[in-house]
Amino acid sequence: MKGTVLAKMLLRMLLFSVLIFIFSFNNAFAYETADLVIVIKSKRVMFLMKEGKILKAYRVALGKNPSGRKTSQGDGKTPEGRYYIVGRNPNSSFYKALKISYPNEKDIEQAARLKVNPGGGIMIHGLSKKVEYLGKYHIIDDWTEGCIAVTNEEMDEIWRMVPDGTTIEILP
Repeated sequence: MKGTVLAKMLLRMLLFSVLIFIFSFNNAFAYETADLVIVIKSKRVMFLMKEGKILKAYRVALGKNPSGRKTSQGDGKTPEGRYYIVGRNPNSSFYKALKISYPNEKDIEQAARLKVNPGGGIMIHGLSKKVEYLGKYHIIDDWTEGCIAVTNEEMDEIWRMVPDGTTIEILP
């Protein structure tokens, strides 16, 4: 009788321990979903937001010529304005990439006035295989063609936390 009670207690303790482990494991990899992405170009920072609160902050690299609004293809500028995440590329040359809806109507109108091509293909992306060894040091200089770059580890987080359709505000 004593052996049966002891065996049941040990089984309960083991089951309880397994449940705690599973719960802890799942929470360790749980990510909240952002409802807004804010990029402040002058600070080289990107925030993932939810209901007005910062979930995560990242140091970023921008286009080679980041000051001012993007006006044309090849100008090396990161656009400014309100856009949306409209797609994702899990096999990007830059690890993974979230596509930004640049150009918007305002950008297209501006490009038409200037008689230039506004460009496109603006993304939040990781690092290519050639430079991934730089890791967090990739931000020492702005180097993209107008995109927003983070480390590959950061890109994995962003990939999970930012669904398609999320608003992105890119500020000066």
